[in-house]
Amino acid sequence: MAEVLVYVDHVDGAVRKPTLELLTLARRLGEPVAVALGAGAEATAATLGEHGAVRVLTADAPEFADYLVVPKVDALQAAYDSVSPAAVLLPSSGEAKEIAARLAVRIGSGLITDAVDLEAGDEGPVATQSVFAAAYTAKSRVSKGVPVITVKPNSAQVEPSAAAGTVEALQVSFGATATGTKVVSRTPRETTGRPELTEAAIVVSGGRGVNGAENFSVIEALADSLGAAVGASRAAVDAGWYPHSNQVGQTGKSVSPQLYIASGISGAIQHRAGMQTSKTIVAINKDSEAPIFDLVDYGIVGDLFDVVPQLTDEVKARKG
Repeated sequence: MAEVLVYVDHVDGAVRKPTLELLTLARRLGEPVAVALGAGAEATAATLGEHGAVRVLTADAPEFADYLVVPKVDALQAAYDSVSPAAVLLPSSGEAKEIAARLAVRIGSGLITDAVDLEAGDEGPVATQSVFAAAYTAKSRVSKGVPVITVKPNSAQVEPSAAAGTVEALQVSFGATATGTKVVSRTPRETTGRPELTEAAIVVSGGRGVNGAENFSVIEALADSLGAAVGASRAAVDAGWYPHSNQVGQTGKSVSPQLYIASGISGAIQHRAGMQTSKTIVAINKDSEAPIFDLVDYGIVGDLFDVVPQLTDEVKARKG
């Protein structure tokens, strides 16, 4: 059976959920071979093996931490040359998409980004994409070379499937451009205790209707009762009410959770482009004519300052 390379997103050996989703999708196409780079790479093997990786290629070097992107491209190309895979899969993060694009150029292959599903086809893997602000669904496949595909988080259910997960050292030779962009400082990101926005199963977002940074506590309270991430519309972010890192939309982050709750968000196309593939969408807005209601599964016409606290209290009561 053909092998499929899966680029591992991990933090000091702790494998992030989008990688486990990739392994589930990779098993539809062949036998997953994971590529784990950097500090803690070997520690990923147990988790990766539990989720279907037949082999885990690992490499660690100062270049992975000290320089941006290119050293990881060098390593993934080395894995590609070693394995001769049927496809290369990466998560659709900002860094991983740049790695994917550079790798595709190097190996002379086509690139598909932001896939939401994968299936085997007679002429190679077929990817499903949401296009034109998620208004249409397209089926795509690469017509030249080995497909390099990035997949959006929450596109597949994680399905454990035990495999060998044999650890093998990956020999990497860094090119002249690997040290072109050096990391000179790092600032730890402040933790909120909430899930990562793009990976969360539930997202609660606030928009212009929240009417001030001080009122976002209402949105946060509901999110915390649900174990959800907090998002914001561009209007809320531009007004300085919430950090840009939490913006959902075409110029922010794309999310595809199981449940998306939009509070005080009108539903402009810019915002819809970032959340339209959510599995279940709930909107709370006092304007019954708001465009968001054309999109939702459930809509509540009412003042969010009346509705959201009641919803939060009900969630807490049911959780006991």
